[in-house]
Amino acid sequence: MNLKTAVLLINLGTPDSPSVKDVRRYLFEFLNDPRVIDISPIARFFLVNFIIVPFRAPKSAKIYKKLWTKQGSPILIYGESVQKKLQEELGVNYGVELAMRYQNPNLDDVVRAMEKKNYNKIIIIPMFPQYASASTGSAIEKAMKLISKWWVIPELKIISQFYDNEGYLNTIVEQAKKYNLNNYDHVLFSYHGLPVRQVDKVYGDGRLCEEHNCETEITTENKYCYKAACYATTRLLAAKLYISKEKHTVCFQSRLDKDWLEPFTDKVIIDQAKKGAKRLLVFSPAFVADCLETTVEIGIEYQDLFVQYGGEKIQLVESLNDHPMWIETLKKIVIENESD
Repeated sequence: MNLKTAVLLINLGTPDSPSVKDVRRYLFEFLNDPRVIDISPIARFFLVNFIIVPFRAPKSAKIYKKLWTKQGSPILIYGESVQKKLQEELGVNYGVELAMRYQNPNLDDVVRAMEKKNYNKIIIIPMFPQYASASTGSAIEKAMKLISKWWVIPELKIISQFYDNEGYLNTIVEQAKKYNLNNYDHVLFSYHGLPVRQVDKVYGDGRLCEEHNCETEITTENKYCYKAACYATTRLLAAKLYISKEKHTVCFQSRLDKDWLEPFTDKVIIDQAKKGAKRLLVFSPAFVADCLETTVEIGIEYQDLFVQYGGEKIQLVESLNDHPMWIETLKKIVIENESD
């Protein structure tokens, strides 16, 4: 069989199990990535290996146990389902490969197996709608390092971001149809947080993200700024869902310290509760599959926080997961880039 084109789907990753040992192994690989914690190698080594991982692994393991299902980690379950369904849609001239940037299915092993299949072309799709060096950049860098070692390197196409893709947006809108937006006091578009210094690095020469109107427009200069892409995603979704500016807020979750993108989701939730909001609808457009940050952080932890301050219900809009429209969207992305 002549497999003409490979489609390499890369997501962030997951521990192999919610055990402390496996969570520790996952965190060790993840947090030692210089694109994730972008400080000096020596400082990162001591911070990660002697402070963060030893203390965080046991706590994170307890949280992962809340996420885990009988089938395993949702991000892997949905990833494998998307891989299978996309393969069926594309047919025998394509090979759909799934890899995780950290842990399994291991990117090294997947790329090594791909080399033996002699593909004519490889389309790499990091599963992150908005570009960030710590996610998309890391996945691309690792894949390119591995492929660069091949004796024969085929034609490559990389999808750096797809936040404005109509299929991606319409799938989120479709997921939202399960809920009557009029029944909610406010809508949150909650994105994974990043250190401010990482979005500032997009511009170079000492220029800052805050100097580029990233909350209101996309330009040639800020098109790869994560913050700008998040706000642009929200504008596109709000327009499709007819949500007014007054009724929605962009916010950022999963922060590690104060110098991260603001406003912080937990603070917004508290503020909404104090204002008298009883029901919040929350979108998580940075994630294509439900995971720790959506199911547990938003669905459980933020729900508890909201109730603590007088709220009643936080409703999470499910991620794209393996929705048929998402499979069709990926198929179109592949076919469009096949003909480039």
